[in-house]
Amino acid sequence: MSVLITLPADHLHRQPRPASKPTISSHTFSGRQSFAPGNTRPDNYYTEIVHTRYKMEATSAATFSIGSTTSFGPKLSLNPQSKAWGVRFNPKNSLKSLKAAMSFGFHPKAQKQNQISRKNFQPQASYKVAILGAAGGIGQPLALLIKMSPLVSALHLYDIANVKGVTADLSHCNTPSQTLDFTGASELGSCLKGVDVVVIPAGVPRKPGMTRDDLFNINANIVKSLVEAVADNCPDAFIHIISNPVNSTVPIAAEVLKKKGVYDPKKLFGVTTLDVVRANTFVAQKKNLRIIDVDVPVIGGHAGITILPLLSKTKPLVSFTDEEIQELTVRIQNAGTEVVEAKAGAGSATLSMAYAAARFVESSLRAIDGDSDVYECCFVESELTELPFFASRVKLGKKGVEAVISSDLQGLSEYEQKALEALKPELKASIDKGIAFANKQAVAT
Repeated sequence: MSVLITLPADHLHRQPRPASKPTISSHTFSGRQSFAPGNTRPDNYYTEIVHTRYKMEATSAATFSIGSTTSFGPKLSLNPQSKAWGVRFNPKNSLKSLKAAMSFGFHPKAQKQNQISRKNFQPQASYKVAILGAAGGIGQPLALLIKMSPLVSALHLYDIANVKGVTADLSHCNTPSQTLDFTGASELGSCLKGVDVVVIPAGVPRKPGMTRDDLFNINANIVKSLVEAVADNCPDAFIHIISNPVNSTVPIAAEVLKKKGVYDPKKLFGVTTLDVVRANTFVAQKKNLRIIDVDVPVIGGHAGITILPLLSKTKPLVSFTDEEIQELTVRIQNAGTEVVEAKAGAGSATLSMAYAAARFVESSLRAIDGDSDVYECCFVESELTELPFFASRVKLGKKGVEAVISSDLQGLSEYEQKALEALKPELKASIDKGIAFANKQAVAT
């Protein structure tokens, strides 16, 4: 018996070819090259990947997760030139040899060869993830995507209401992770005990005519209370902040953690991955490029003009006219509004946000699991500029941020340099607003 699984190529993102010959470190993950830190690292190293685990017991199950680096397993072949590609294998032989675990995806050499062998990397489902706000528009699709991860053993879903139905629905998916529901403040502590990664999409969504600042008063209080619970129950966890405005909610979270005496700047992240996903998509469309080849770093913040795509550093190398640069930059900055208006009051960018957040969760889990080649863009405490927080590409490791990649801010175009200076006052004001809110709340209590 054989099984054929077909996926659209758009779901995959090949790692960009290094600009210079890479330096190979002593560590090799899943049979692929690991680049040592330094100037030999490609300028852009974001990846969008499909990480697959097959499990054939009484029934067959295939799970796909988004956001981790993968490579081809034994006895796999594909045609990267086709719009969709398939993987065919004999479960009696291939699955036994893989011990029910396999990951696959595009590798730089895939263009020249259709079959690549590698060491038998076996992802283990051993990490706990909690989603706070799991019954919402972002939380539900995000929960589904994380449920599909081969690295997750337990998925804890929390919300103030309606989370039992979401959990019951997801529990029917035949993937390895166990799904548990927690409702209300009285169960929040139990939800967070022993968790490795906490994702916070909780809060109200944007509505037509609403700016990110309009969300502030409601979402700031929500984030503050949830992060206090994180500090009390799982202070060592990676904390992913999605709740907008991220430029303010991340500083709020930092102040809360400081007051609790458990702040680790290496483990607090504002999730800005959606800006990178959008930049890659829009550039690929504009330049008629394969989406899996495109990689655009995005720096700054996560609102309006604070979002700065570095189009001059796009991989593959591509030229833009001044008009194209202006058009693409503005569209990337206002992409959230584009979705809000298209939904005509029925919601905001929930699906694409869930996709981007799932990618960042998977990257974090891979880093915790020991992969030394994990790079993502995120909003973190930073010394790249005079601002205390800044979004840029970082190297993730077992203990969080291992390095902030400063090279992305070198050699900017004149347009980008001016835009960088222009965004700083607005980003600083948002950061200061978050810090002031947290300090005011502390005094009031």
